[in-house]
Amino acid sequence: MSDTIEIVAVDQLLEVHASGKLTSAFYQELMPAVERQIEHFGKLRILFVMNDFHGWTAGAMWEDLKFDWHHGKEIERLAIVGESKWQEGMASFCKPFTKAKIQYFDHAHIDAARQWVIENA
Repeated sequence: MSDTIEIVAVDQLLEVHASGKLTSAFYQELMPAVERQIEHFGKLRILFVMNDFHGWTAGAMWEDLKFDWHHGKEIERLAIVGESKWQEGMASFCKPFTKAKIQYFDHAHIDAARQWVIENA
């Protein structure tokens, strides 16, 4: 298993692709991209795509909580694209931590996820 991330910013959208297990280093790369988007657009939308994804390390979970605390109110929409039932459950788990509209999509519907996340932007 190879741990990889890719972050692409297009206007108000951050498209994040993750595989393997996220570490705190992921958030060191993500935070500057998020802060640039917020600086330019005020709010942002995230398309989070998981491929062969195995969760977070303990350090990454802590970074995720800090991320949600600092930027949860600046995220308008979060589309989560995954490949398993536990990943679908993440969408429900995230809802209390943000004001963002959150929707889960299976990989077969990634185009619908992209469309939904940029709707009314």
